Amino acid sequence: MANGRFVSYLRVSTDRQGRSGLGLAAQRSAVADYLNGGSWSLVAEVVEVESGANSDRPELARAIGLCRAHRATLVVAKLDRLARDAHFLLGLGKAGVDFVACDMPSANRMTVGIMAVVAEEERRMISVRTKAALAAAKARGTALGGFRGRAGTPEDTEKARAARSRIARVQSEALRPILDRLDPAGTASLRAVARAMEAEGVPNPSGRSVWTATTVARLRARLARSATAGVE
Repeated sequence: MANGRFVSYLRVSTDRQGRSGLGLAAQRSAVADYLNGGSWSLVAEVVEVESGANSDRPELARAIGLCRAHRATLVVAKLDRLARDAHFLLGLGKAGVDFVACDMPSANRMTVGIMAVVAEEERRMISVRTKAALAAAKARGTALGGFRGRAGTPEDTEKARAARSRIARVQSEALRPILDRLDPAGTASLRAVARAMEAEGVPNPSGRSVWTATTVARLRARLARSATAGVE
Protein backbone atom coordinates (compact mmCIF):
# COMPACT_ATOMS: atom_id res chain seq x y z
CA MET A 1 0.00 0.00 0.00
CA ALA A 2 1.12 3.56 -0.74
CA ASN A 3 2.24 5.70 2.17
CA GLY A 4 3.48 9.29 2.43
CA ARG A 5 3.17 12.34 0.18
CA PHE A 6 2.96 12.09 -3.60
CA VAL A 7 3.03 14.43 -6.60
CA SER A 8 1.31 12.99 -9.67
CA TYR A 9 2.87 13.73 -13.08
CA LEU A 10 0.67 13.12 -16.13
CA ARG A 11 1.96 13.61 -19.66
CA VAL A 12 0.42 13.49 -23.12
CA SER A 13 2.28 13.94 -26.39
CA THR A 14 -0.11 16.17 -28.36
CA ASP A 15 -2.15 19.32 -27.82
CA ARG A 16 -5.24 17.44 -29.00
CA GLN A 17 -4.84 14.84 -26.28
CA GLY A 18 -4.25 17.59 -23.75
CA ARG A 19 -7.42 19.45 -24.72
CA SER A 20 -9.62 16.37 -24.99
CA GLY A 21 -8.30 14.59 -21.93
CA LEU A 22 -7.63 11.46 -23.97
CA GLY A 23 -4.86 9.55 -22.26
CA LEU A 24 -5.03 11.69 -19.13
CA ALA A 25 -8.07 9.87 -17.78
CA ALA A 26 -6.35 6.49 -18.05
CA GLN A 27 -3.19 7.82 -16.37
CA ARG A 28 -5.19 9.46 -13.59
CA SER A 29 -7.07 6.21 -13.03
CA ALA A 30 -3.81 4.21 -12.85
CA VAL A 31 -2.42 6.60 -10.25
CA ALA A 32 -5.64 6.43 -8.23
CA ASP A 33 -5.57 2.62 -8.30
CA TYR A 34 -1.94 2.58 -7.15
CA LEU A 35 -2.57 4.98 -4.28
CA ASN A 36 -5.73 3.19 -3.20
CA GLY A 37 -5.35 2.08 0.42
CA GLY A 38 -2.59 2.96 2.87
CA SER A 39 -1.91 6.35 4.42
CA TRP A 40 -1.10 8.86 1.68
CA SER A 41 -1.79 12.37 0.47
CA LEU A 42 -1.62 13.78 -3.06
CA VAL A 43 0.16 17.12 -2.84
CA ALA A 44 -0.51 18.08 -6.46
CA GLU A 45 -1.32 16.79 -9.92
CA VAL A 46 0.89 18.21 -12.69
CA VAL A 47 -0.07 17.80 -16.36
CA GLU A 48 2.30 18.37 -19.28
CA VAL A 49 1.80 18.25 -23.05
CA GLU A 50 5.21 17.31 -24.40
CA SER A 51 7.00 14.52 -26.24
CA GLY A 52 8.86 12.05 -24.07
CA ALA A 53 11.91 12.48 -26.28
CA ASN A 54 12.18 16.11 -25.18
CA SER A 55 14.09 16.49 -21.92
CA ASP A 56 13.17 20.18 -21.61
CA ARG A 57 9.90 19.87 -19.71
CA PRO A 58 8.99 22.80 -17.44
CA GLU A 59 6.02 21.05 -15.84
CA LEU A 60 8.15 18.06 -14.89
CA ALA A 61 10.66 20.50 -13.38
CA ARG A 62 7.79 22.04 -11.41
CA ALA A 63 6.66 18.60 -10.23
CA ILE A 64 10.20 17.79 -9.09
CA GLY A 65 10.32 21.13 -7.27
CA LEU A 66 7.09 20.27 -5.46
CA CYS A 67 8.53 16.87 -4.50
CA ARG A 68 11.59 18.55 -3.03
CA ALA A 69 9.55 21.14 -1.15
CA HIS A 70 7.10 18.61 0.28
CA ARG A 71 9.60 15.71 0.50
CA ALA A 72 7.15 13.81 -1.66
CA THR A 73 7.48 10.94 -4.15
CA LEU A 74 6.86 11.55 -7.85
CA VAL A 75 4.26 9.08 -9.15
CA VAL A 76 3.59 8.37 -12.84
CA ALA A 77 1.14 5.98 -14.49
CA LYS A 78 3.72 4.39 -16.78
CA LEU A 79 7.48 4.49 -16.80
CA ASP A 80 7.56 5.88 -20.36
CA ARG A 81 5.44 8.83 -19.19
CA LEU A 82 8.47 9.96 -17.23
CA ALA A 83 11.20 9.51 -19.83
CA ARG A 84 12.62 7.03 -22.28
CA ASP A 85 16.15 8.03 -21.32
CA ALA A 86 17.69 5.98 -18.50
CA HIS A 87 20.21 8.79 -17.89
CA PHE A 88 17.32 11.15 -17.20
CA LEU A 89 15.80 8.70 -14.75
CA LEU A 90 19.08 8.44 -12.88
CA GLY A 91 19.13 12.23 -12.76
CA LEU A 92 16.08 12.11 -10.51
CA GLY A 93 18.16 10.24 -7.97
CA LYS A 94 20.82 12.94 -8.13
CA ALA A 95 18.08 15.51 -7.58
CA GLY A 96 17.13 13.70 -4.40
CA VAL A 97 13.65 12.82 -5.66
CA ASP A 98 12.13 9.37 -5.32
CA PHE A 99 9.74 8.19 -8.02
CA VAL A 100 7.43 5.28 -8.62
CA ALA A 101 5.78 4.05 -11.83
CA CYS A 102 2.36 2.45 -11.34
CA ASP A 103 2.96 -0.11 -14.08
CA MET A 104 6.31 -1.11 -12.57
CA PRO A 105 6.46 -0.23 -8.86
CA SER A 106 9.85 -1.93 -8.50
CA ALA A 107 11.47 0.26 -11.18
CA ASN A 108 13.05 2.55 -8.61
CA ARG A 109 14.65 -0.33 -6.70
CA MET A 110 15.59 -2.02 -9.98
CA THR A 111 17.35 1.10 -11.24
CA VAL A 112 19.24 1.48 -7.99
CA GLY A 113 20.08 -2.22 -8.11
CA ILE A 114 21.59 -1.92 -11.57
CA MET A 115 23.67 1.03 -10.45
CA ALA A 116 24.82 -0.92 -7.40
CA VAL A 117 25.87 -3.90 -9.55
CA VAL A 118 27.90 -1.64 -11.83
CA ALA A 119 29.50 0.12 -8.87
CA GLU A 120 30.29 -3.20 -7.20
CA GLU A 121 31.99 -4.50 -10.33
CA GLU A 122 34.01 -1.31 -10.60
CA ARG A 123 35.07 -1.64 -6.95
CA ARG A 124 36.02 -5.28 -7.56
CA MET A 125 38.20 -4.37 -10.52
CA ILE A 126 39.90 -1.59 -8.55
CA SER A 127 40.56 -4.06 -5.73
CA VAL A 128 42.08 -6.60 -8.15
CA ARG A 129 44.34 -3.96 -9.70
CA THR A 130 45.38 -2.65 -6.28
CA LYS A 131 46.27 -6.11 -4.97
CA ALA A 132 48.26 -6.85 -8.12
CA ALA A 133 50.17 -3.57 -7.77
CA LEU A 134 50.93 -4.27 -4.08
CA ALA A 135 52.12 -7.79 -4.88
CA ALA A 136 54.42 -6.44 -7.59
CA ALA A 137 55.77 -3.78 -5.22
CA LYS A 138 56.41 -6.39 -2.52
CA ALA A 139 58.25 -8.58 -5.02
CA ARG A 140 60.51 -5.64 -5.80
CA GLY A 141 61.33 -5.33 -2.09
CA THR A 142 59.24 -2.21 -1.45
CA ALA A 143 58.26 -1.83 2.23
CA LEU A 144 54.47 -1.90 2.63
CA GLY A 145 52.24 -0.92 5.52
CA GLY A 146 52.11 2.15 7.75
CA PHE A 147 49.45 4.83 7.77
CA ARG A 148 46.91 4.06 5.02
CA GLY A 149 44.54 6.92 5.40
CA ARG A 150 44.93 10.62 5.85
CA ALA A 151 43.83 13.09 8.46
CA GLY A 152 41.15 15.62 7.63
CA THR A 153 42.46 18.97 6.47
CA PRO A 154 41.01 22.48 6.62
CA GLU A 155 40.27 22.04 2.92
CA ASP A 156 38.19 18.91 3.69
CA THR A 157 36.26 20.85 6.34
CA GLU A 158 35.58 23.66 3.90
CA LYS A 159 34.37 21.21 1.24
CA ALA A 160 31.98 19.59 3.75
CA ARG A 161 30.67 23.01 4.75
CA ALA A 162 30.17 23.97 1.12
CA ALA A 163 28.28 20.72 0.46
CA ARG A 164 25.93 21.41 3.37
CA SER A 165 25.38 24.93 2.07
CA ARG A 166 24.49 23.63 -1.39
CA ILE A 167 21.94 21.22 0.06
CA ALA A 168 20.37 24.00 2.14
CA ARG A 169 20.29 26.29 -0.90
CA VAL A 170 18.58 23.67 -3.10
CA GLN A 171 15.94 22.98 -0.46
CA SER A 172 15.32 26.69 0.05
CA GLU A 173 14.90 27.28 -3.69
CA ALA A 174 12.37 24.44 -3.80
CA LEU A 175 10.36 26.33 -1.17
CA ARG A 176 10.53 29.69 -3.01
CA PRO A 177 7.43 29.11 -5.24
CA ILE A 178 5.36 28.14 -2.21
CA LEU A 179 6.53 31.18 -0.23
CA ASP A 180 5.81 33.46 -3.21
CA ARG A 181 2.30 32.02 -3.51
CA LEU A 182 1.48 32.31 0.19
CA ASP A 183 3.00 35.79 0.52
CA PRO A 184 3.29 37.31 -2.98
CA ALA A 185 3.87 40.85 -1.72
CA GLY A 186 6.32 39.77 0.96
CA THR A 187 4.41 41.80 3.55
CA ALA A 188 2.84 39.06 5.68
CA SER A 189 4.18 38.61 9.19
CA LEU A 190 6.65 35.82 9.86
CA ARG A 191 4.17 34.12 12.18
CA ALA A 192 1.41 34.29 9.56
CA VAL A 193 3.64 32.68 6.92
CA ALA A 194 4.70 30.01 9.39
CA ARG A 195 1.06 29.19 10.16
CA ALA A 196 0.27 29.02 6.42
CA MET A 197 3.20 26.65 5.81
CA GLU A 198 2.04 24.44 8.67
CA ALA A 199 -1.56 24.49 7.39
CA GLU A 200 -0.42 23.22 3.99
CA GLY A 201 1.74 20.53 5.53
CA VAL A 202 4.95 21.82 3.96
CA PRO A 203 8.03 20.37 5.72
CA ASN A 204 10.43 23.03 6.94
CA PRO A 205 13.99 23.11 5.50
CA SER A 206 15.35 20.74 8.15
CA GLY A 207 12.37 18.40 7.88
CA ARG A 208 12.59 17.73 11.61
CA SER A 209 10.52 20.44 13.26
CA VAL A 210 7.59 22.80 12.80
CA TRP A 211 7.57 26.16 11.06
CA THR A 212 8.25 29.15 13.28
CA ALA A 213 8.77 32.85 12.70
CA THR A 214 12.51 32.25 13.03
CA THR A 215 12.42 29.47 10.41
CA VAL A 216 10.61 31.74 7.95
CA ALA A 217 13.05 34.57 8.62
CA ARG A 218 16.00 32.29 7.92
CA LEU A 219 14.37 31.03 4.72
CA ARG A 220 13.74 34.58 3.50
CA ALA A 221 17.31 35.59 4.32
CA ARG A 222 18.76 32.58 2.47
CA LEU A 223 16.58 33.25 -0.59
CA ALA A 224 17.59 36.92 -0.54
CA ARG A 225 21.28 35.98 -0.45
CA SER A 226 20.72 33.52 -3.29
CA ALA A 227 18.96 36.17 -5.39
CA THR A 228 21.75 38.67 -4.72
CA ALA A 229 24.40 36.11 -5.67
CA GLY A 230 22.51 35.39 -8.90
CA VAL A 231 22.47 39.08 -9.81
CA GLU A 232 26.18 39.42 -9.12
